[in-house]
Amino acid sequence: MPHTRQPLQSVPAANTPLVSLRPGAGQLFETERRLNAVLNNASVSIFLMDDRQHCIYMNRAAEQLTGWTLDEVLERDCPLHDIVHHTYPDGRPFPLAECAIDRAFPENNQERGEEVFVHKDGHFYPVGFTASPIRDDAANIIGTIIEVRDISEEKAAAERQRLLINELNHRVKNTLATVQSIAAQTFRGQTDQAARAVFDARMAALSTAHNVLVEDNWESASLRSVVERALAPHLLAEVDVNRFVLNGPDARLHPKVAVTLAMALHELMTNAAKYGALSVPEGRVAVTWSLQALDDGREQLDLAWEERGGPPVTPPTRRGFGSRLIERQLPMEFDGNAAITYAPSGVVCRLEIPLTQLGWVGQETLEGHPAR
Repeated sequence: MPHTRQPLQSVPAANTPLVSLRPGAGQLFETERRLNAVLNNASVSIFLMDDRQHCIYMNRAAEQLTGWTLDEVLERDCPLHDIVHHTYPDGRPFPLAECAIDRAFPENNQERGEEVFVHKDGHFYPVGFTASPIRDDAANIIGTIIEVRDISEEKAAAERQRLLINELNHRVKNTLATVQSIAAQTFRGQTDQAARAVFDARMAALSTAHNVLVEDNWESASLRSVVERALAPHLLAEVDVNRFVLNGPDARLHPKVAVTLAMALHELMTNAAKYGALSVPEGRVAVTWSLQALDDGREQLDLAWEERGGPPVTPPTRRGFGSRLIERQLPMEFDGNAAITYAPSGVVCRLEIPLTQLGWVGQETLEGHPAR
């Protein structure tokens, strides 16, 4: 296919002084001077490529990033790729045809991503880039503009975070194991094994909630995953797939909300298995939820646990750990509401939890939303 694009190259007319080309050349020079000042003051590296992928301009940040000056790059008279991106970190040659940055020109697209560049002194460093085609007045592509930034610090910070999270996960698991060991010693010799079983089940529920958070580096947890994991001991064992109904949109939960919600669902499930709908084959449980917008910009989780088909329900004579957790701890921690209704047809629990906004520490305060 014939090549119809006109390159970004010098032509004889370009050697004519700008002042003789058209009126207002002084204004053009002033605009160019200001543009160069802006580009050289920018902290991000900017490269301008012609249709051969030769670099015809790079700002001061680009020179500092690569170790090469513009004069040195122009003197090499080769694609910029062969100067700063020619080798994989493992030492293999990196052909220009495999370069994602180069694809912005032949494929007529904006390309974004991450690559690893080679400094003039030979060391490798990771970069984030945006490469966009440049078009002439007839919309023909005549070159590429590339914006590049060094992401070495970001990569190092991410690795430090990964190591810290792994250490946190390890210590949480060790703490849970220690608590179980202490409980085993405490319960030893006692005839009431039911109390030990209840305690172990609660520890397992807490561990499961932490596992959901581990999957997303303790940043947030999937609402649906929290519900499914909390009900997993019965949900996965049921032959009748209609015994459970789970319905609601997914959302990202703050770690604190995820753990508390998982523990509340575990208590409801345990009670249903011992006394409620899950204690008989014909019993059914529906867990439904929705998200409502609040005036302060946050969302509120409205969740309902409803049991049907179980033995007739009578209100308990005393409040146990589960009901206290749900009706006292949850509202106190999240400024929400929780109510358990012991209707004869089945237990109904309704939760209203304002969701903590996800983001960096202090973001809620700066944006005018108090952190909860």
